[in-house]
Amino acid sequence: MKLDRGVEDIVQRLQAHGHRVLLAGGCVRDALLGRSPQDWDLVTDAAPEQVMALFPRTVAVGARFGIVKVLHAGGEYEVARFRSDAPYADGRHPTAVRPADVATDARRRDFTVNAMFMDPVTGEVLDFVEGRQDLERRLIRAVGDPEQRFREDRLRMLRAVRFAAALDFSIEPRTRQAIAAHAPTILAISAERIRDELTAIVTGPQPGRGLRLLDETGLLEPLLPEVAATKGVAQPPEYHPEGDVWTHTWRTVDQLVQPPPALAWAALLHDVGKPVTQTHSDRIRFHGHEVVGAELARAVGQRLRMSRDEVAAVVRLVSDHMRLQSARQMRPGKLRRLLGAPYGADLVELHRADCLASHGDLSLYQFCREELQAAAVAQRPPRLLSGHDLQRLGFRPGPLFRDILAAVEEEQLEGRIASPEAAVALVEARFGGQR
Repeated sequence: MKLDRGVEDIVQRLQAHGHRVLLAGGCVRDALLGRSPQDWDLVTDAAPEQVMALFPRTVAVGARFGIVKVLHAGGEYEVARFRSDAPYADGRHPTAVRPADVATDARRRDFTVNAMFMDPVTGEVLDFVEGRQDLERRLIRAVGDPEQRFREDRLRMLRAVRFAAALDFSIEPRTRQAIAAHAPTILAISAERIRDELTAIVTGPQPGRGLRLLDETGLLEPLLPEVAATKGVAQPPEYHPEGDVWTHTWRTVDQLVQPPPALAWAALLHDVGKPVTQTHSDRIRFHGHEVVGAELARAVGQRLRMSRDEVAAVVRLVSDHMRLQSARQMRPGKLRRLLGAPYGADLVELHRADCLASHGDLSLYQFCREELQAAAVAQRPPRLLSGHDLQRLGFRPGPLFRDILAAVEEEQLEGRIASPEAAVALVEARFGGQR
C-alpha cells in the first residue's frame, strides 16, 4: 500500500521515539480489496499526551478514549492508543478505556473486516478475527458476539448496513439476526449520528440495496416511518410498471450518481406524500402528494437535525418535483426562472431519476436539459427591482415581496420589460392596490 505523505511522517516520528504504530480499520480493508484508502487511521502504544507532544498541531478529539487527531501535511489523521473497553453504559460509548495489546484492541472493534491491522513498513497484516476470510467470503460479520456488539454501540447496526451496501457484501446471518432483534432500540442514538449514517447510505454506492437492507433488518420503520409507509401503496401500472411506491422510491435513489446530500434525501422523500393522498377513481391518483410530501420532508429533516439550508433545499425539491411535468406548456420565462433557480439542476436530475425508476421515458428530461443549458438560463439578467425599491414604492416587507419580484423576473425573462422604469409600471399596475 502506498502511504500518503502525512501517514509516512507520523509513522516515522512515532517509530523514531520508540513507539509501535500500525495502520488500522478501513484503510487496511480497502488496501486488501485493491482500493485506494479514503481515510487513514493509525494505532499505537503511545499515550495521547505522548502523541500530542510529538506533533505541533493536534486536537484531543477523544483523549479519554485514547484518540488524538493529528493535523499534518495538509491532512487530518486519527491516532489512537491500543485499548480495551470497559462496559458501555449509554449504548454508544464505553465508560472507560484501558491500554491493551493489539490483539485485545482487535477484539473490541465492530466488524471483522474493520478489525485488521497492517505494519506500514513491512506490509504485514495482523488478523486476529478472521477478517481476511470474511473479505474473501464478502461478509459483514460482527467481531465476537453480535448481540454484545450492538448492545455496546447501537450505531453499529446502521454501519453494518452501510458497509454491506457500499462493499456489495452480505451481512452474516447471526449478525443480521442480532440487528433485527435490536432494531427497535436504534432511536437511542443521537439524531445527528443517525442522519450522518443515513446520508452516507443514500449518497454512497448501491443506495437502493442499502435501503432494502434497512427494511429487511427492521431499521427502516423506526428511523423513517414516512418511507416505510410507502410499502404496498399501489400505483397506476401504465406509469409505474415497477410496482409500489416503496419499490419506486429505492429505484429512484439508485439512479442518482454521486448526488449531493439534499438531492439524495429529496429522491428518498419525493413520494412520501402518496400514502395519504391516494385515491381511486378512473385510476389510482395522488393529487397534491408533492405538497403533503414537502411537509413530511420538512418534519424528517428537522427530526434528523439537518441544517436549515439543507431542509429548505430538500423541501423545495420535493414540493417542485412534479412541476417539470408541464415544462413544455410553461411560458419560456416561467420555465427559465424555475430552471435558473439555485436548485434547478438538481430538480432536473431528480426528474431523470424519477423517470428511470418508472416508465423510462427521458424525452422531457432531455428537453429540460437543453433549456437548462441555454444561455438565457445559464446567464440570468440582473434584477430590475430589489426589496429596497419595493419599500420605496410604499410596500411593506412580507410574503408579497416574493410574489412581486417573481412576477417582475418572469416578465423580464419573457422579454416584455427591460428597464427599472418598466418594472415599476408593472408593479403599480398589478400590485399597487395591495400596498
